[in-house]
Amino acid sequence: MKEYKIRAHHGMCLAFFIGKGYSGDFTENMSRIKEGLEKNPKVCIVDRADDICTYCPNNSSGICTSREKTDGYDRKVLALCGLDAGTELEWKAFEKLVEDKILRAGNRKKVCGDCQWDFLCYNNILEDA
Repeated sequence: MKEYKIRAHHGMCLAFFIGKGYSGDFTENMSRIKEGLEKNPKVCIVDRADDICTYCPNNSSGICTSREKTDGYDRKVLALCGLDAGTELEWKAFEKLVEDKILRAGNRKKVCGDCQWDFLCYNNILEDA
C-alpha cells in the first residue's frame, strides 16, 4: 500500500473537500488521494510540499509561492495535534486528531480562517458539534 506524504494543514482540507480546487488536474489528484486514504494507509505528516501539492499552481519546484501562509497553517495544525513534522501514523489516526483537536474544538478559523477556500468550510457541521 502506498505511503502518502500529507501536509499537516491538508488534513483539514481533506475533511471539507467536495471536488473544487484550482484546476481539473488538481481536483482529480485530490480526489484520487482522498480515495486512497480511505484504505487507511500509513501517512507521513510533513510541513512542506506533499502529494496533494503536485498539481497546485502555487507549487514552484516543490516550494509553495504562498509558503508564509501555508507554513503557518502547518505549524498550527502540528501544534494543536501534538505532532512533529515527519511523524508517521495511519491516516485514520491523523484524521481523528484533526477532527477532535481542531474541527470539533472550534479551532479551524484560528488555523486557516484567511484561506481563499474558507467559504467551502465555514458552515460545516463539525464546527457546530
